[in-house]
Amino acid sequence: MGLKFTKMQGLGNDFIVIDDLNSKTLSELTPETAQKISDRRLGIGADQVLWLKPVKNGRADARMEILNADGSMAEMCGNGIRAIALYLNRYGAIKKASYRIETLAGVLPVELQGNQVRVGMGIPKLQSLREEVLNLNGKDHLYLGVEVGVPHAVFAVDDVSVVPLETWGPVIENHSRFPNKTNVDFYQVLSLHKIKLRVWERGAGPTLACGTGACSTAVAAIFLGRAKSPLEVELPGGVLKIEWKGVGKPVIMTGPAVEVFRGEWSDSPACD
Repeated sequence: MGLKFTKMQGLGNDFIVIDDLNSKTLSELTPETAQKISDRRLGIGADQVLWLKPVKNGRADARMEILNADGSMAEMCGNGIRAIALYLNRYGAIKKASYRIETLAGVLPVELQGNQVRVGMGIPKLQSLREEVLNLNGKDHLYLGVEVGVPHAVFAVDDVSVVPLETWGPVIENHSRFPNKTNVDFYQVLSLHKIKLRVWERGAGPTLACGTGACSTAVAAIFLGRAKSPLEVELPGGVLKIEWKGVGKPVIMTGPAVEVFRGEWSDSPACD
């Protein structure tokens, strides 16, 4: 028997959903298996694997665990939780317009609104009250550390299109400043209510969109007085709407989710 899956995406940030929510025996989903099925040439191809499992918290409808393309585990995925809401609405035992999803970052509320999904992403954590200096290749760069379920280092730049993301991203992700590694965000202010963003995701690399990155960057831009809520965050894969009313308040994300296809995967050869 192969591993049954559903391929989904949110603004091009793509996922493999493995549903063990009502299973007595969970799938054998190891970090090595996650790497294999996430491979875009030899597997299904995805940025993350979203593993639905029985809940530990009785207040939740489902539990989501996340394995990055490199096999590492992530606490939370903003685009992924929207995909899970759509999946539950289509294939879950109880079809509803709203759910509570258990993650390693806590139990988060999601609500389907037509072709959009609204997510309460929790109260963001500012790692400092001012931008800090990070030396990169002999040059100082200012960033603000923000955590929305997962850590992000947020950098303001004049033009995101000229940022060497594939070079700077892995260096910053693995910098000694961040013992648990970090996601890396570069943003450009377009107007008071719109910013442009590129993200290097911890354990996945450059992605077309990142929900926690959009939230963390919006929080940073609003906190530093460079933008105001509600804020449109333009990513390579599309636009997310972020709302945040200030320190101590939850951040809200709204964006789309799409089912791509369903199938069954096996790494056994089709024939000898």
